[in-house]
Amino acid sequence: MTKKQRYEAVIAYFSEAMPVAETELKYTDAWQLLVAVMLSAQCTDKRVNMVTPALFRAYPTPADMAAATEREVLEYVKSVSYPNSKSRHLVEAARQLVGHFGGAVPQTLEELTSLPGVGRKTANVVMSVAFGQARMAVDTHVFRVSHRLGLVSEKASTPLAVERELVKHLPEAIIPRAHHWLILHGRYVCKALKPQCLECGLHHACAFNDKKS
Repeated sequence: MTKKQRYEAVIAYFSEAMPVAETELKYTDAWQLLVAVMLSAQCTDKRVNMVTPALFRAYPTPADMAAATEREVLEYVKSVSYPNSKSRHLVEAARQLVGHFGGAVPQTLEELTSLPGVGRKTANVVMSVAFGQARMAVDTHVFRVSHRLGLVSEKASTPLAVERELVKHLPEAIIPRAHHWLILHGRYVCKALKPQCLECGLHHACAFNDKKS
């Protein structure tokens, strides 16, 4: 199977099996999404969703969080991974949003990654989910699934290399959905330690399955 055929098969499968693919993080605006994605680093969406309702009630805007102390924010996020650094980054990011961006979440990679605690992956998620841009955020699920399926070459050994290869081959219009396709497939089917190959509807187009045959 050529790479072109593999992409076509993967897109056809997900388009039918998962026509609606969205983040599992709960949010109502770009500010809440930014906060949730920052908290989700090396933490489950389920855990983040348990923390954010109270956090968002206490700090509904960047200005509200900018006026808080790290210790105050820490009380709301102490059950997530790396709570000390995350609470510090949240407060610092909120202050930069207020001081440099008029309290609004910016929409460019350069501006977003200028915020403390915001790397390329987080910025790509915000640009894709909140603003509908054709950005491919590469987390551990996307990295693993794209390699297993054979969507990217073995030489794509970094998240950035995977991102560039996926964006190159995916139609621009479906990139935001494809990001969630790969994440959700990796989270529930193509798991890291025990991939559910017998339950996977992509076995016919999977390079990992070919190698096992």
